[in-house]
Amino acid sequence: MRLLPILGSEQPATALLDGRLRDSHNRTITDLRLSVTDRCNYRCVYCRTGEEGAQYSELPIVDYTRILRVFVSLGIEKIRLTGGEPLLRQGLLDLIRETAQLRPAFSDAPLDIALTTNGHLLAPLARLLREAGLSRITVSMDAVDPETFTRITRVPGSFERVRDGIRAAQDAGLGPVKVNCVLMRGFNDSQIEAFAEFSRNEGVIVRFIEFMPLEEGRTWAPETVIPMEEIVTRLNAVRPLVELPPNHISETARRFTFEDGRGEIGIIAPVSRPFCGHCSRVRLTSDGKVRTCLFSQSDHDLIGLMHRGASDEDMRSWIHRVIERKEARHHIGEPGFLKPSRSMVHIGG
Repeated sequence: MRLLPILGSEQPATALLDGRLRDSHNRTITDLRLSVTDRCNYRCVYCRTGEEGAQYSELPIVDYTRILRVFVSLGIEKIRLTGGEPLLRQGLLDLIRETAQLRPAFSDAPLDIALTTNGHLLAPLARLLREAGLSRITVSMDAVDPETFTRITRVPGSFERVRDGIRAAQDAGLGPVKVNCVLMRGFNDSQIEAFAEFSRNEGVIVRFIEFMPLEEGRTWAPETVIPMEEIVTRLNAVRPLVELPPNHISETARRFTFEDGRGEIGIIAPVSRPFCGHCSRVRLTSDGKVRTCLFSQSDHDLIGLMHRGASDEDMRSWIHRVIERKEARHHIGEPGFLKPSRSMVHIGG
């Protein structure tokens, strides 16, 4: 029996053009962030309170595989596996192998499969991830000073594990590795210049991210944000920066290198310089809910639809209707701003 349409009976006009996912703001959706677990082995102070563990369930790998197949048929070209900490997830290598067999519906290029990890478990897995079909890797790393790093993660000895994981990923062919650092005033902003040297010495792309109101403890305040202009000024004092062109129109980071061409710095500034106008992303939580924006106030229950017997075509039509209603932008810093219904760790980056 065919399911009744959800979110209205009319098929949006954008869905009739060529089958690609487009929202009502004429943005084409090509990037999917898939969280494969809500669990994490770190308790980073800007993310988790440390008082609660996982709050949401995980789907069987076979369910994620089917959902990915449907999304790729709608024009998804980049898939990023996230968590929690995705390297904790049993069956992750099988999921990557299955995903690597998919081919984008509207591009001749191979599917881009990336993974974001805290790096703690990365060193022994890096080569296996590459052999399974992973294209790229991003490591979340918020300090290059071991003491500061431990204070952030609340896991002793964690810096050396992560550094070794980055090097193993590079050796396995997953480079250049991207290293994401969430900056917080008075906490790790002393690390900016040190990260510039880390990029130059280790051959990684360091990306500074403005602290967003997505933390579990709900302690965010505007004064904790280090804006892009301040980061650029401090880096220029170390060595003059040269801006690089974006790799694509929906890229979230402003890219820089130094005047001698060694090292690359990206700055992701969703608070001071929002980039919503070119957003190409949609997210799927570990428990199978679609989120059209990090700051959405609600989830869309794709796994519920699937478990009620939806065909792939039912799922495609449903996803089109959800994407049609994707938010135009976030409203951080504006009067009446509401924090999202889930914190970042329960959404997936």
